[in-house]
Amino acid sequence: MFIFMILGLLAGIQAQDQHEVTSVTPVFVQTGTDLLLEVKKPVVLKEADLFAWSVNHSVHVVRLAHGGKPTIFPNYKSRAEFSAQNHSLLLKNVQKRDSGVYRARVFAENAIPVAEYSVTVLDPVSGVKLTVKPCSSDSTKVTVICSTEDSLISSTFTCDNQTCSHEGGERAEIITPGASLDVYLENGSVICNHSNQVSSTRDIQKIEDLCVKPIEISGVGFSIYRLKIYVVSIGLVIMMCAVISVHVVEKLKKKKLTTTSPPTILCGEFDH
Repeated sequence: MFIFMILGLLAGIQAQDQHEVTSVTPVFVQTGTDLLLEVKKPVVLKEADLFAWSVNHSVHVVRLAHGGKPTIFPNYKSRAEFSAQNHSLLLKNVQKRDSGVYRARVFAENAIPVAEYSVTVLDPVSGVKLTVKPCSSDSTKVTVICSTEDSLISSTFTCDNQTCSHEGGERAEIITPGASLDVYLENGSVICNHSNQVSSTRDIQKIEDLCVKPIEISGVGFSIYRLKIYVVSIGLVIMMCAVISVHVVEKLKKKKLTTTSPPTILCGEFDH
C-alpha cells in the first residue's frame, strides 16, 4: 500500500510539472542585449523554503534561502542580476549559448514552479538587396529578385500602367532559422523584407515608371512604339524625295539655260 501511495504522489508531481510546461512563455531576444525574466506571482518564502532560478533543469543561476542573501552561481556572477524583492532575473549581454528553458521554482515540501521561459537568442538578420529588371517595350512583366547573404527569392509582377499585381515567384530555401524573406507591393513600390523575431531590414524601389503598358489605338493593337517607327520611316522617305527633287530641278535649270542662250555674232558679219 505504501508503494502505491509513493507512486501516486510522484504521478501527481509529474502531472503538475507537465501542466506548468504547457504554460512556458516563449521569449526571443537579440544577441548582445539584456533580458529581464520576471516572476508574475508574488513569492513568500517560509522557513526552510528555497527559491532558485535554473536553466535547462540542471544549470543553476541563482538561489535564495528564507532570511538569507541571494547567491549567484559563478557562471553567471558577472552577467546576471537578481532582485530579492520581486525575484526577477536580469541576464546581461546575452549570447546564443544563453538560449534554453529558464525556470523559477520554490522548493518547500515539493518543487513549485512559479515562472518558466523558453529563451531563444538570435542574431539580427542580414541586409537585403533588391534588383528590379525593367520590362521590355512589348512586355508588361517586371521581374523582382530579392537576395541576402544566406537566401535568395525571386518574384514576378504583372504591371498595367502604374498598377502592378503579384503573379508568382520561386522561393529558395532560407538557411537562417526563424527568418523570413518576403517580396510585396505597397503604394507603387516593391518591397523586399528580411526579418526574424528580433530584427528586420528592407529594401524599397519605385516601379511605377519601369513597366508602362503600350497605348492601344482604336483597339487594333497599334502601339506607340510601332507608330514611332512608321513616322521615322515616312520622314526618311520624304527627305529622300526632297533631295532628289532638288537635284532634278537644278539639272533642268542648267539644261534650260543652255538651250535659250543668244547666238554668237562673228566680227565682220555686218560689214558690207
